[in-house]
Amino acid sequence: MKKLRKYGNTPFNIAVIHGGPGGAGEVAPVAEELSTNHGILEPFQQSQSIEGQVKELAEILKKNASFPVTLIGYSWGTWLSLIFAANYPQLVKKLILIGTPPLKPLFGNKIMKTRLSRLTDEEQAKYTTLISQFNSSTKEKNHLMKQLHHLILKTDSFAPTTSEDHIVDYNYEIFEKVWSQASDWRKKVKLLEVAKKIQCPVVAIHGDYDPHPAEETKKPLTQLLKNFKFILLEKCGHSPWIEKYAKDAFYATLKRELD
Repeated sequence: MKKLRKYGNTPFNIAVIHGGPGGAGEVAPVAEELSTNHGILEPFQQSQSIEGQVKELAEILKKNASFPVTLIGYSWGTWLSLIFAANYPQLVKKLILIGTPPLKPLFGNKIMKTRLSRLTDEEQAKYTTLISQFNSSTKEKNHLMKQLHHLILKTDSFAPTTSEDHIVDYNYEIFEKVWSQASDWRKKVKLLEVAKKIQCPVVAIHGDYDPHPAEETKKPLTQLLKNFKFILLEKCGHSPWIEKYAKDAFYATLKRELD
C-alpha cells in the first residue's frame, strides 16, 4: 500500500492524519473538501510503534510538504499530531484536533458503556463477541476490525448522512501494537507531558454526542497550552464530516481556522 495521497495543488502545507491506529484512508472526505482551496497531504501510517509512526510521518512530510505545516488530526491522529508537534516544533504551524480521545485515564470504561447503551440487545451481543474474538478467534483479524468499526460508526454518530467506509487498509497488527503503547502512555500521563511541549496554536473540535467526553479534552489542554481554542459542535458525533446537522458548521469552522 502506498504511504501518501495528495489532493489539490502546491503548496502542500496541510496534512490530515487518520485515526485507528491502522485505519488508513479514513479522513479522505475531509482532504477532498479542503483541496478546492488548499494543497492537502494524507499520509498513511504503517509503523507498528508510536516512535516509528512519528519518524515515518516526518519522513513523508519532509519529502512532500511545504513547511511549516498545519496538521489536522482525527481520533488517534490527534495524539500522533500532538506527539509530532512536540518533537518537531519548527515544522508545525498549527494543530487542529478532531474527536480527541481522553488524554488521561478515565474512571471505569465510560466510553464502552456509552457505546453499548446506544446499541440494540442484538448489536450489544455482536459487539462483545467481536471484542472477545480478537483474543481467541483464528479468523482474519483485519476483517473483525472492519466489522467492529462499522458497529462503532453507529454508536459514535448522532445523525450520519452516510455509512460509506473510506478506510482502505484495516490493519489489526498496527492497531494492536500502537494502541497498546498509546494506552500505556496515557496511563503514565505521558501524553500530558507531551502536550506541555507544544508551542504552536491548537484548536480542538469536538462533537457533543461523541462518546469520548469533551471535558476530557477541553480541561487538560486549556490548563497546559498557552494558545488553545475548544469548539463544541451540537448534534455531532465522533466524525463531524458525516453528520447531518453539524457537517456545515464543521467545515465552516475548519476552513476559518485554516485561513
